[in-house]
Amino acid sequence: MNIQVVKSKIHRVSVTQADLNYVGSITIDIALMEAANLIEGEKVQIVNVNNGERIETYVIPGDRGKGTICLNGPAARRVAVGDVVIIIGLSLIHI
Repeated sequence: MNIQVVKSKIHRVSVTQADLNYVGSITIDIALMEAANLIEGEKVQIVNVNNGERIETYVIPGDRGKGTICLNGPAARRVAVGDVVIIIGLSLIHI
């Protein structure tokens, strides 16, 4: 049997940008990606603490050291700059 487990998490980080005119994804400061063991293109869940929204998208790296957390494309409508989010990376394991 395969189950999904949490492998990575960035807990309670503030959204710094929302860019509706981008094709999609979440841009994350590459230093934060490395610290959380997230890789470019990885599917993640975004949980918005402020409004309860849950979003699935994929990660793209942002500039190192800028602290960027930017929801892009349609996901930009589900957040406001300053919202607190949890970014969750999942992994399948076989048991």
